[in-house]
Amino acid sequence: MSRTARLAALPIGAAGRATVGLGKRLTGRPADEVMSEFQQRTAEQLFKVLGELKGGAMKVGQALSVFEAAMPEELAAPYREALTRLQEDAPPLPAATVHKVLASQLGPDWRRLFLSFTDKPTAAASIGQVHRAVWSDGRKVAVKVQYPGAGKALLSDLNQLGRMGRLFGVMSPGLDIKPLLRELRERVAEELDYRLEATSQHTFAQAYLDDDDIFVPDVLAGADRVLVTEWVGGTPLAAVLRDGSREERDRAGLLYVRFLFSGPARAGLLHADPHPGNYRVLPDGRFGVLDFGAVNRLPDGFPPAIGRLLNLALSGDHAAVLAGLRAEGFVNPGHDVDPDELISYLNPFLDPARNPTFHFSRAWLREQAARVGDPRTQAAALGRQLNLPPSYLLIHRVWLGGVGVLCQLDARGPFQAEMRRWVPGLAPAAP
Repeated sequence: MSRTARLAALPIGAAGRATVGLGKRLTGRPADEVMSEFQQRTAEQLFKVLGELKGGAMKVGQALSVFEAAMPEELAAPYREALTRLQEDAPPLPAATVHKVLASQLGPDWRRLFLSFTDKPTAAASIGQVHRAVWSDGRKVAVKVQYPGAGKALLSDLNQLGRMGRLFGVMSPGLDIKPLLRELRERVAEELDYRLEATSQHTFAQAYLDDDDIFVPDVLAGADRVLVTEWVGGTPLAAVLRDGSREERDRAGLLYVRFLFSGPARAGLLHADPHPGNYRVLPDGRFGVLDFGAVNRLPDGFPPAIGRLLNLALSGDHAAVLAGLRAEGFVNPGHDVDPDELISYLNPFLDPARNPTFHFSRAWLREQAARVGDPRTQAAALGRQLNLPPSYLLIHRVWLGGVGVLCQLDARGPFQAEMRRWVPGLAPAAP
């Protein structure tokens, strides 16, 4: 069965299960029981198809895996392991195909660049896979090879998945897939350009050179579809999510936030792909960062409006917050929004900046997803009046994805201090 046919079959299968569910309700089965069974079967089919595909399907699967923490426990538990695998694994390319790509990108004598090259990939993800090798000077390196036809497959999958917004709504109420897909389409060209990624990664590597807490591997060579960088070992963040101690989870969460928030100030770039497959905990305790295909260029740091609006919200000036959000384009024109209701809507997401320490938990995230995702609630009604300006798309992606990862980590820590340190204009905490 072709990749397009498998993707197209997902909404059809969901519709069929919904029809069966209606029949079961008419014959006396409780609606909640039928809905739970519908969600379970939909999840099973969705994860199976996404796990078999690369391209856009794989990329969306990786993004969705971050939001696993927002799903009801009875739905998330059976598929948590499958979702975690989406963050790092995909079926590999044959060695002969890899060699052909390397020859076309690095020249017919590409093997002379390496003392050794391992044909079996160590990781495979949405648009490329990574091989371990030893560079000609003896350094261990990672060689990222882009899948042939990745661009065409990525666009095709995103077009197919764009028709499935309602299906994803069944999986995780409150998660609007359309902005994510729209953003992914806009960034396809950049993520497929390994030369551009090499420039971004080198900029990060220089900004964090000799840092005590963060390690970014530098670039040794690059071409359109091949990228050679320093090797990063250590423990995948996905393993910390699964098996980490309380201390390991908290430290990983703090360094994760520190890197994401400090990038615009230190490198003029925001790392915009926050899923756990891109991070490692090194043996010396540093936090290793991988994959710089998706970045937001912020040469002047975070937009000043972020710190200014946070200050207004934390000080209780609700009317000024509403006015500021209107000016930035976050409130749809013509909508009459109550300032107090707006702050009530935003309050849970202000708590990490309001409190000296904060605990990101699955229970907290599920509560917020239900609060804004249930169409019967006042919060959901208000949310439909809000807008996401294009200039904030990647910042929004990182914020939501970061919150999902922190809740998977069950991380606790002084996140307020990190925000106040790196967000321009955000006032220091009161003594």
